[in-house]
Amino acid sequence: MNVQPYLCYEGRCEEALEFYKEKLGATVEMMMRFKESPDPSHNPPGSDEKVMHVSFKVGETRLMASDGHCTGKPEFKGISLSLSVDDVDDAKKYFDALSDGGRIEMPLTETFFSPSFGMVEDKFGVMWMVLAYSETM
Repeated sequence: MNVQPYLCYEGRCEEALEFYKEKLGATVEMMMRFKESPDPSHNPPGSDEKVMHVSFKVGETRLMASDGHCTGKPEFKGISLSLSVDDVDDAKKYFDALSDGGRIEMPLTETFFSPSFGMVEDKFGVMWMVLAYSETM
């Protein structure tokens, strides 16, 4: 069994992909636009160039995404993506990158479970928990 996050950016998917490529080194594995759908009868109006489905990787994790119904109002409530790295320097690098245009929920700090943990909502509304592992904690 495999569970994968599927994110609906409601019209901002391609922008999000470019952001994650630049900030996290994401790579797109496959992308299909609404205009390529074998059954366009269910496509949102004006969505031809929008992303119907994309599979991309951040590190070793595969995520999937779409522009959804192309409402322009993405909502990511009650879910966070956890980005785990090997050291404090990488935690800071990725935390700062995801903070660009976003909102810091909890600054990076040492906790009882990590030498560096913080929470940030990126500019698309996706909440990220950035965590550095430590063998001593």
